[in-house]
Amino acid sequence: MQIYLVQHGKSRPKEEDPRKSLTSEGEDEVGRIAQTAGAYNVQTRIIIHSGKKRAAQTAEIMSDFLKPAQGIETWENLNPMDDALPWAEKIEGHDRIMLVGHLPFLERLTNFLVAGDPENRVIKFQNGAIICLEKEDQSWHIKWTLMPRIE
Repeated sequence: MQIYLVQHGKSRPKEEDPRKSLTSEGEDEVGRIAQTAGAYNVQTRIIIHSGKKRAAQTAEIMSDFLKPAQGIETWENLNPMDDALPWAEKIEGHDRIMLVGHLPFLERLTNFLVAGDPENRVIKFQNGAIICLEKEDQSWHIKWTLMPRIE
């Protein structure tokens, strides 16, 4: 079973844009990562996002390249400060879903799935990155990542 976790692309500051839409750079980086994922034949059944504008825009760009069979949906409890732990159960049985959300939520979910502790950081997310987690033999691991920048 695989899931794909995506932190939304770079967004405008709240003072400039209260809805925090993606910057041109954010759109470009997400597009480049989505195009690369498509070229690698990454297959996702559905893209789920938080409903915040920057996450919705990121999901749309990903969808343009990955063409998920079940489209895009907005789900609750994917916001930055939401509790990630219930998602460990919520994702069970949902192979090849993509969650587009925010930090610290995505990091906490990854930490919990991979290390069993939401505070034990196992990877540093980047805006627009895709992190593929895979579950084998009842345990999760990071299978691969696509990052906009090598830092």
